Amino acid sequence: MVDILLNASRSMEKLEECEVYVVSVSDEEANVVYVYEVWSEVWSNETSHKASLNLAVTQTLIQKAKPLLENVERVNTLQTKGGKGLLINK
Repeated sequence: MVDILLNASRSMEKLEECEVYVVSVSDEEANVVYVYEVWSEVWSNETSHKASLNLAVTQTLIQKAKPLLENVERVNTLQTKGGKGLLINK
């Protein structure tokens, strides 16, 4: 699964709208993988996220990963208010 997601991260490098795509694994749970994504403001709402799921690269990832997925959860959605490292501080 990690290899599939890392391959997806390389594909995301081609999408200007995708600013961050980070794949991490849990220290405590061997089979838990996290993906942290940051999209530009154009893609910053739920409708835009759903639209991103229709991209060819995303569909390819989903098809490759489906047999490996047991529990997919969307744990947190964040509203960034500011901080170091941001291009735009609100």
